Parts: sequence; C-alpha cells; structure tokens
Amino acid sequence: MKGRKHKARDFSYEDIGAGDTFSFTKKISISTVRAFAVLTDDQSPLHMNAAYARKTEFGGRIAHGMLLGSLFSTLVGMFCPGKRALYLSQDLHFRNPLKPGATVEVSGTVMRKSEATRVLELATRVTGVKGIVYVDGTARVKVRER
Repeated sequence: MKGRKHKARDFSYEDIGAGDTFSFTKKISISTVRAFAVLTDDQSPLHMNAAYARKTEFGGRIAHGMLLGSLFSTLVGMFCPGKRALYLSQDLHFRNPLKPGATVEVSGTVMRKSEATRVLELATRVTGVKGIVYVDGTARVKVRER
C-alpha cells in the first residue's frame, strides 16, 4: 500500500451481513518497522538491530506484533464499516513472528451483529503466504448512524 491511499468506505449497519468478509494486503518492509518504532518508541533490538536479532531463536529481525495488530484499525476504519466505525475492543493472539519484507493479508469476517446496539463482532486475522497466521483475534465495532 506504499504511496497508495484508500478512500474510507461508508457502509451502514444494514449494508453489512453476518458472514461478510473484508480484506486488504500490506507489505511489511524494514521501513514500515522503522516507522512503527519511531511512532511507538519501541526500539527493541529484536526489531531494530539485525546483528542482535540474528543471534536469537528467530534468526533475524521480526516485525513488532503490535504493528501487525494495528492493521486491524485500518480494516475497521477504512473497510468495515469505514467512516461510521467506532472501535470498541480488540483481542489479539500473536501466533507466529513475521520477518520484514513479507506481504500480509488483513481480513475480518462478520461473526455476529447486535440489532439493539448496532455492534459488529469480527473475526480478525493477519495471514501470509501458505496461510500462516501471524495475528488473530476478535474485534467489536459499533456502526454509527449518519
């Protein structure tokens, strides 16, 4: 998505159905990891120091888990529901480390809708090639009215 801007979708609560899936792809480059480290002040050598990271069980630098988790904010705020989103909660499960240079797919599938509260429950995942799951969890998102 480098250099590419997405226009926020504008789905109403009624536009979205249980079972609907929304997704986008993103390359996680070294520069993405650096930018996240600057934003969060997380300069852990596992993410930022190639020589240090090579000596770990991962054999090299890995992306911050929260960098991958933060992509769910893009999913909610730009794709489902988009402009009307009010992100209520997200649980995260870090399944596998991701080395910079990989392209991931970020997806959310609507599992439940609450008519009374206009809240969606999404099963969220960040996956890579061969179906490797890096992060998954559950998001709760209120769809605001116009």
